Amino acid sequence: MEKTVVKTLSNNIVIKETIALLQEGRRVVLSVKGNSMLPFIIGGKESVELVSPQSPLKVGDVVLAWVNGTHYVIHRIIGIDGEQVSLMGDGNIRGVEHCTKDEVAAVAEYVISPKGKKRYLYTKGRVRFARMWGRILPVRRWILAVYRRTVVKLNWHV
Repeated sequence: MEKTVVKTLSNNIVIKETIALLQEGRRVVLSVKGNSMLPFIIGGKESVELVSPQSPLKVGDVVLAWVNGTHYVIHRIIGIDGEQVSLMGDGNIRGVEHCTKDEVAAVAEYVISPKGKKRYLYTKGRVRFARMWGRILPVRRWILAVYRRTVVKLNWHV
């Protein structure tokens, strides 16, 4: 039986290669870390399938973007003003990042579970839920606390 070799690469290398593949027109599956996109994407367990932006960006898109001139994030677009884009993670209760449209490297189309099940991010129901989720920002803290202690911790989402 062959031994599995696991290599950990820096985010900079992974993102650089991801962008190169996207520019070739390929789809890229990228593991997600952190809880900034809960409840839509569970970091450390789920992945996203990314594509190069094909149509104009719009509020509600989940994107891979270079923000504040310092790092990449996978967050949702909450505002567009000309060339300026504002982003916020669904699992965040404050903090907005900014970039330009040119700094958006990819759009996430699917979330992939640990078992390989793909869920399209932009069904009518998911889009409606994302809009509602954005409007309840003041109470997200408590909903997320319950979600982390139940769904995420007990693996009910799989």
